[in-house]
Amino acid sequence: MLKIGVVGVGHLGRHHARILSTLSNCTMIGVYDKDTKRCKEIANEFNLASFDSYENLLNNVDAVDIAVTTTYHYELAKLALEQKKHVFIEKPITTTVEQGEELVALAKANNVKIQVGHIERFNPVIIKSAGLIGTPLFIESHRLHKFNHRGTDVPVVLDLMIHDIDLILSFVKSDLVDVQASGIGIVTKSIDIANARLEFANGAVANITTSRISMKMERKIRFFQKNAYISVNFQDKEVVAIRKSKDLKKILPAILLGQKNFNPEDLVEQEIITTEDIVKDALTMELESFIEAIENDTRPICNGEDGLQALRVAQRIIDEINRHILLATDK
Repeated sequence: MLKIGVVGVGHLGRHHARILSTLSNCTMIGVYDKDTKRCKEIANEFNLASFDSYENLLNNVDAVDIAVTTTYHYELAKLALEQKKHVFIEKPITTTVEQGEELVALAKANNVKIQVGHIERFNPVIIKSAGLIGTPLFIESHRLHKFNHRGTDVPVVLDLMIHDIDLILSFVKSDLVDVQASGIGIVTKSIDIANARLEFANGAVANITTSRISMKMERKIRFFQKNAYISVNFQDKEVVAIRKSKDLKKILPAILLGQKNFNPEDLVEQEIITTEDIVKDALTMELESFIEAIENDTRPICNGEDGLQALRVAQRIIDEINRHILLATDK
């Protein structure tokens, strides 16, 4: 059975350790954190081994779950891959594209797997939406959060927006041809608010707005495609699908003749989809899929190349924002 350990047992890493210790398709060996007190506390809480060094943890596992601050992703993942350990790594894969490319190449050379923690892929509302979304031509997303110090070591594009970047890339199967973006830092020295417009070769356009200093929480993404509109509300765990009515042909003649005694709601059909029948949470499904990919030697749902692709787009957005900021400063 696959032996796995967790490095980094802060707020998020604790949940990784908790879930992995309950899964039947792996053996959760232990945890490591540079905060030795915290490390022992989490180990005791879930009856796990507490390792005094990352190297000792690696020597006792087949795979490692990296749930540390983004700036340490590269060095920890590189050590694991060099020792031919499978790696689950929280998003973003690394802080730079060059680092991500190196990790992907290392995994391929050593025949091990990388899965990147783009957890929204496993969000029940996305799972419910997947069968409804065909070829979206316009996508609009809003991800607004109240300020939290976690994640502020990187721009909001890498902290929050990258969730939506990854989702959009997973649904739009076309090359990215243009990126326009603007943003600014308000609370931190980095970018706290960002907006990006992505244009694809097939004509699809995505407009993404992200903030980590909002006064309210909002997490929504909307897909517009021929004959349908799908609205995904992450907070309310609800999907609304609006499609052209099957009876539209019966109504159109009256509309074309100028008759006004029709109900506009007859033009469309609305379906509200809930996620009550999905009993597992996104993180559990995500970690289970990582283990299954290793056991079955299959491609992880969000592998290293996917994580690298999202990072490349995020970096283009950051570069465009910084270009605008520089132009404004010069003026």
